Amino acid sequence: MNLENIPMIPAKTIVTKLASTGWFGVDYNMNIYRGCSHGCIYCDSRSDCYRNVDFDTVKVKENALQIIRNELRRKVKTGVIGSGSMSDPYNPLEETLKLTRNSLELMNAFGFGASICTKSALVARDVDVLSDIKTDSPVIVKFSITAACDELSKKIEPFVSTTSERFEALARLAEKGIFTGVWINPVLPFLTDTEENILALVRMAKEAGAKFVITFMGMTLRSGNREYYYEHLSDLEVRAKHIKRFGNSYVCTSPKAKKLWNIFKKECERLGLLYEMKAITAHNLMGYTDRQMTLF
Repeated sequence: MNLENIPMIPAKTIVTKLASTGWFGVDYNMNIYRGCSHGCIYCDSRSDCYRNVDFDTVKVKENALQIIRNELRRKVKTGVIGSGSMSDPYNPLEETLKLTRNSLELMNAFGFGASICTKSALVARDVDVLSDIKTDSPVIVKFSITAACDELSKKIEPFVSTTSERFEALARLAEKGIFTGVWINPVLPFLTDTEENILALVRMAKEAGAKFVITFMGMTLRSGNREYYYEHLSDLEVRAKHIKRFGNSYVCTSPKAKKLWNIFKKECERLGLLYEMKAITAHNLMGYTDRQMTLF
C-alpha cells in the first residue's frame, strides 16, 4: 500500500507518559493512528470533546516509527506502553502498513512492555513479537467484546472481527502464554445487559483460555457520541427506553447492574477468572518489577 494514498496527520510526540501507573499497569499511552473504521455505534471517541473530525476515516501519524524510536531511546525509565485507548491499533490499514507491529518491535528492542486493547483478530498475527516482549517485560492483550452473538455484534459493531473471530484470536495468543482477557465494554442498557449475554461471554472467555474478564455494566454517552448512538440504534424500542430512563446523562448504568454484577462475579469465581482491576494489574506486573505501584 502506498502511503501517498493514505490520510496523514502531523505529530510531534506519540508515546506520552501518564501521571502515574494506571489500569493494567500502563505507564505510557501510544496511538499511531487517529480515527476508526469499525463503525461501532456506541464509540465514546466520537464525542465532541475529542474533536475527531471525520472520525470514520483512519489517519496515520507522519513519521510515526521514527518518532517512537526517538522517544523510546530518550525515556529515562522503561514501563508498559498502552495502545487502543482512542483508536484501535489493529485497524484495516495495519494489515498492510504493519506500523503497530513495527512499534512493538521497537518496544521490544528498548525493553518496554505492551498493553493492547483491540476488537480485531489481527492482533494474533503478532504473537511472535508479543512472546519476545514477554520474555523480559509485561504483556497483556484485552479483547473488547460486547455481544456473545455474532449477529448482534455485526449490528452494533458492523466492521470489526466477529465475536467468534475475536475469541479464536484470543485462543491463539493464550496458547502461546500471552496474558489475555475480555473487556465486556460497554454493556448497552436494554440491549446487551442480559444474564444470557454476560454469562455466555464469561464462559466463552474461559473456554478460549482467557485469564480475566472485566466489565462495568453500563456505557457512557456524551454530546456527539449520544446523537450518533440514537441515530444508528435500529431497535426503536430500545432507543425509546434508553431516552426515557437516561435522557442526556453521561453515565448510563444498566438498570440490572447490581444483579448482573453478582451473577458475573459468581461465574468468574467459579471458573477461576480474575475480574477486579487491582488483581489483573498485579498479575500482569508480577515477576517483572519490584517498584512501588499504585493499584486500583
